[in-house]
Formats: sequence, structure tokens, C-alpha cells
Amino acid sequence: MLAKIPAGYVEKVYAGVLGKAIGVRLGAPLEPAVWTHDTIKEVFGEVRGYVRDYTNFAADDDTNGIIYFIRALEDYGKNGEITAEDIGKTWLNYTAENRGMFWWGGCGISTEHTAYFNLKNGIKAPLSGSAETNGIVCAEQIGGQIFIDAWGMVCPGDIKLAAEYARKAASVSHDRNGIYGGMFVAACESKAFLGNDVRRIVEAGLSVIPDECEYKRMALDVIDFHTRHPEDFRECFRFVEQNYGYDRYPGACHVIPNAAVVILSLLYGRGDFARAIETAVMCGWDTDCNAGNVGAIMGVACGLEGIDPYWRRPINDCLIGSSVVGSLNIVDIPTFSYYLAGLGYMIAGEEAPPEVQAASNQKAIRFGFELPGSTHGFRLSNPRKNSLENSDEFSFSGRRSLKVTIQDLRQNEGVNVFWKPFYRRADLDDERYKPCFSPLLYPGQTVSMQVCLKKKYTADDAWFSVYVRNTNTKELITSERTLLEQGEWAKLSLTIPDTEGHAIDEAGLRVESPSGKVVAIVHIDEFTVSGKADYAIDFGNESMEFDGVTQFTFNRGSWTIEDGELSGVSPEGAETFTGSRYMGDYVFEATVVPKAGPSHNLNFRVQGAMRSYAVGFDGRGRLSLYKNDHGYKALRAADYDWDYEMAYAFRVEATGNHFRVFINAELVIECRDDEAPYVDGAVGFSQLAGGHTHYRDVRIKEL
Repeated sequence: MLAKIPAGYVEKVYAGVLGKAIGVRLGAPLEPAVWTHDTIKEVFGEVRGYVRDYTNFAADDDTNGIIYFIRALEDYGKNGEITAEDIGKTWLNYTAENRGMFWWGGCGISTEHTAYFNLKNGIKAPLSGSAETNGIVCAEQIGGQIFIDAWGMVCPGDIKLAAEYARKAASVSHDRNGIYGGMFVAACESKAFLGNDVRRIVEAGLSVIPDECEYKRMALDVIDFHTRHPEDFRECFRFVEQNYGYDRYPGACHVIPNAAVVILSLLYGRGDFARAIETAVMCGWDTDCNAGNVGAIMGVACGLEGIDPYWRRPINDCLIGSSVVGSLNIVDIPTFSYYLAGLGYMIAGEEAPPEVQAASNQKAIRFGFELPGSTHGFRLSNPRKNSLENSDEFSFSGRRSLKVTIQDLRQNEGVNVFWKPFYRRADLDDERYKPCFSPLLYPGQTVSMQVCLKKKYTADDAWFSVYVRNTNTKELITSERTLLEQGEWAKLSLTIPDTEGHAIDEAGLRVESPSGKVVAIVHIDEFTVSGKADYAIDFGNESMEFDGVTQFTFNRGSWTIEDGELSGVSPEGAETFTGSRYMGDYVFEATVVPKAGPSHNLNFRVQGAMRSYAVGFDGRGRLSLYKNDHGYKALRAADYDWDYEMAYAFRVEATGNHFRVFINAELVIECRDDEAPYVDGAVGFSQLAGGHTHYRDVRIKEL
């Protein structure tokens, strides 16, 4: 009996996610309506590679969808069983209202905007996306197709299951042809795990949608044209433009014209990854969406060996998202690929290999560089004469490591090989889709790595240390400098000290030399973060970036810094969050100063906008402890006489399902949640009604 999970599964998932990211990055600069097929041809001729460089490519709706909506399987699913309503809940949980995630183009115009407010107002999926609710024009726009790729990747070779997941996921916001597009793409990706015959992949995609629908009629026409005219994709595009163009379908971005581009790009790409995504972009219309879908399908079909390193280097294994949970917005593509693969094994009812189980654990930060070409986002402070690459020449464990070639240390300056656990506004070219970030690394934790000085070609000494960087002062905090023996692995570590409220935005290996003339090859393996966070946030150190306060995401309201304190103002209630999504037991302390309104809260065990606990003043001379399970409901309340402009020192102890709340060192509430408790999550602040609150003296200590 054949295994359900095909050979090379994890690597093909990785190639699919890379393909999605590459296609979106390639197409994004040419997405605006000014870039028609003819304009692109006139300006660029034949597109052969990226048309724009980015410092770090910002968040995009196409990649947001695959990162967060698949989390329905973790948050609400049971052994792979999931409903459209569950996926709709996932939308609400990870989306900040009116910012990020997708295009907020107006209800009735943006399908996703419309669906979100349907969900918020109690219209559950699939009615939230139905033509009955929203009208056929809104229901048949492109979003049901562009957000769907992850569902195909967790169903390798099972096209019917991939299509069923996609039907449920797309129905949150779309209907009819809008759903069929999602089913087609997911089935294509599922089939691509079994072979790279593009015609068979397209036929598999079409096999799961109804015969009597516009989507299939269009697809068969494109296939027929390709059969009769297999040489020039531009001839096929003219056929599509004349018969299935934007002028024939209403709405801002209808699925049918763009699906035609996806299909013709797959066919005319002739099995070549680069040619397929370039064709999708040269056609025009929704260039990033179409190239993203084509890139995902062709990435799976061609595998890593079919994606030239040219395409991968600018991606550097990094994705940026814009959910309401800031620590989930810094995405390492290999780790995310392992996460998807872990879901795939779970759905198939197979035990994942140990390396997949370890690497897919979202609660741990561990980079083993085992996937071919993977860098986990590591970069160099001085890439001019130094370089890094994934290597199978030498490793501490497994088969691969990160190889660093050093040719220039710059006297008294050194070189840093580092990972980014936090982004600032200056790191990005723009603020598309409004990303906000919470750090992945904190004081109290230990950064460790295995390092080997494989070969040194000069006699000069080279000193090695682990370092982290203060994001505000740019000061480096380092471990003791060490001389390494050639050819021997050494474990180097740094336990991060108190940074006096400053966040950390780099962590890695520092190499120095008094002469700066060292030429050497160094390998890094088993980079890990361990230990318990114990840190403060000093709002005097924070800045206003991405429309909010650094280290924080937010859902509604205005969150600013006033007099060195966090200020939250809202006419209807608001939330702001920080910290790691996967913190377990901890003590969370903050001083609360009510300014106006009835509600002033600390949130803890935050798993999104719709999953958390909150405790605070409720406007009736009481303190209330709430559970937010798609709506705040009180678990326990106690009388407490509070007043405006007074400072109250809160302390929340969260241990398992047991919570204790102190104010000014007095125990006020003690409670256990015995019904599906949240056992991990970030922290934050909220108002459940309009008002104004200040917060300061924030400290989080994991237990």
C-alpha cells in the first residue's frame, strides 16, 4: 500500500511557498491599473526577472491569506475536520478591523471587506460570502482564488480533499465562480505533488469544479486555443482579452479574466517555473495575484531544483504578514513550510517524521538549515566581500548548515551574521497592508548556535561571539569573545540581560579581528532560542510607526504615546497586543490610569482579536475577568472602588487554567477556566467600550 504522503513532501511544500512569495514579489510593482499588457510590453519588452528591488518586501494580501487562514486547522479543527464557519472565525481572529490583511476597498466593492463586516455582524460563513447576501458581482471577484494555496499544500495528491477545503475557505468571502477559482487552484497544487505534467495538473484542477460554469467554459477555451496555437502566449492573451476580458465582467477585479491568465501562463510556461510566472506578469491585470498562484503551483511541480537561486536570493526565506498578532507577522518560510507539512501529515493520518515534528513546533525557534538552499532569513552586516549560503558540505547534525565565507572583516568593525527577530519602519520600503510587529526575542532568553571555523586561510586571529542588538541605540550586547579551533564545532551562547525596556532587532554571530584581514570559512548550525522571557517595556523608548506604537499591533482605536505612557482612545472599544503568541505561564504587570469611559483592561493569553482573557474595571464599581471567545463574557467579578486619574498597579498571574489578579498588591480575583482554556498567548490592553486609558510600568515574566 502506497503512503498517503508522497516522497519529498516537505521540500515541495517549501518550493510552493517560495513560489508564491516569488510570484507576488515579481508582480507587485506592476499591479496598478496603469500597467496593462501593452504598457508592460512597451516599457519592459520581455520580462526576464524582477523589475524592482526591495529592502524587505512588505506585507501583501496574497501571502497574508495563506499564512493565517490555514490556522483554522490549529485553532478550531479536530483531526483535520473544519467548517466554513470555523474558517470565518479565523478571519475575525487574525484580522485587525479596517487595516492590514486584505484590501479594505469598501463594503460592496471589496469582497473581503464586505465579508469581514458580515462576519462581524453575525452573518456566519458561508452566508458571509454568498451571492444571496452580497450579490453575484461581489461574490465572483478574485479573492477566493488568491488566498487558497495553503489548502492545496496540506493535501498532497488528494485533489478532492484539497478542493473541499478550498470550497469551505473561499465561501467565507465568495460564491460560484469565485469559489470555483479557489477549488481549481487548490486541486492543481495537490496534483502537482504527484508530477510536473502541466496539462494533467490543469485537468485535475478542472475535474473538481462543475461542468456547467463560466470558469470551466473559459478554461476549456484557453486550453483549446493553446492546443491550436502553442507557441505565442500573446496570441492567447489577445484571445482572452477579446472573449474573457475585464470589459465583460463587472467589479473591481473579477476572477474569470485573471483565472484565464493563470491557466494560459501554466500552459505556455511549458513546465518552466520562471517562464510561467513571467508570462503571468506580462499579461497584466492582477499581476501579483496571478503570478502568485502560478508560482505556488509551479513551485510544487518543479520543486526546489526548478527554482533558480536568482529568484530565491531576494526572498531570503522571509515573509512579512499583517495580522493582529505581531509575533506571527515575522514569518520564516522554512519554518512555515514545516508547519504546513505537519498539518498535511495530521490530515493524512500519518505520523510526521521526527524532523518535521521538531521543526513545525511553533512554540520553539530553531533553525537547522536542513532544507536545500534555506537561510532562515540570515543576512550579513557587510555583504560586499562576505557571503553566506546553505551548504551540504559540512554540518553539526543532519545534512546541512549555513556556510559563511569571510574575506573582509573591516578592522575594528567586524562582520555580523544575523537573523531579524523584529522589524522597524526603516527596514521596509513601504507600508502596504499595514504590518505591525512584536519581537520574537526578549531579555531572559538564551541564543545558542553551533559554530565551526572550518578553514582559516590567514594567520590573523578571528574572535567569535554571540550578539543581540538594541533596536533604539544600536548597541551590541555580546557574549565573551572566543577563539575557535579549526575543524571543531563549538556551542556559543548568550543569555540576554535586561535591556532597560529596549527591544531587540538582531541576533546572531559576530566575527572580529584586530587586523581585519582574516579570510575564512565558517559554518553555523542548530541556531536556537531557549529559556523564559523576563522583560519590561518602557514607552519612553518606543516610537510611532505603522500608525501605532512600536512592539504593538492594534485592533480599532487610537494608540499613541503621551508623556511616556501608552494612551488608548476609542469611541467604541479597542485592543492593542504585544509579546509572543506562544508564551505559556507568566506574570503580567502594568499600571493602569483610567482617564474616561467605563472600561480599562489588561489582556492576557492573547491568541488573536477573538481569543484571549481580559481583566479590568468595568464601570460599575467592579473589577471583572472576561474570556473572549468571539465575544467577551465575564468569568468572575469583584467589587472594587476605582476612580479616574488614579494609578492602579495590576498584576496578573496566569498558570495553566488558574488566574490570580492583584491590584496594588491585594488579591482581588482568583479564577479557574475549566472549559477549553487558552494555555498560551500574548499580552495587551483593551477597552470594551469608548474611553481613554493610560498604561505604564509594563513587565512580563514567563514562569
